[in-house]
Amino acid sequence: LVNFKRQIDKLNQERTDLVEILDDRISSEFQNVPKKPGARMNSETPAWLIDRMSILELKIYHMEEQTQRKDADENHIRTCKRKLDVLLEQRADLSQCLDELLEDLKNGDKFYKVYRQMKMYNDQNLNPSLYFKRS
Repeated sequence: LVNFKRQIDKLNQERTDLVEILDDRISSEFQNVPKKPGARMNSETPAWLIDRMSILELKIYHMEEQTQRKDADENHIRTCKRKLDVLLEQRADLSQCLDELLEDLKNGDKFYKVYRQMKMYNDQNLNPSLYFKRS
């Protein structure tokens, strides 16, 4: 079980690293856009929003599968269709948020900071179960 947890942690760290790389690239596209006076900082970066959208797409895919099951009862199908409707609404909302954020960045109305994730559980110098293991 511990090994599985470490594998999950490693994959999550890789995902985080990729999101940060994407944020750096997106940020470089807007580096020459002057911030307007009163520009607001967005707490969520474009790449983390895209990450949320990718997770949502998986949920939509699998919930849609549930709505088409031939072996499920009517109540299950109905419940899954309601959940799918919510997921589809979330997709539309997040898509609109991303479009608006990119437009605001382009116009200098918003900016964001790329905060590096400082996950301690993967760091051999910060996680006691890892640094004690080395000694």
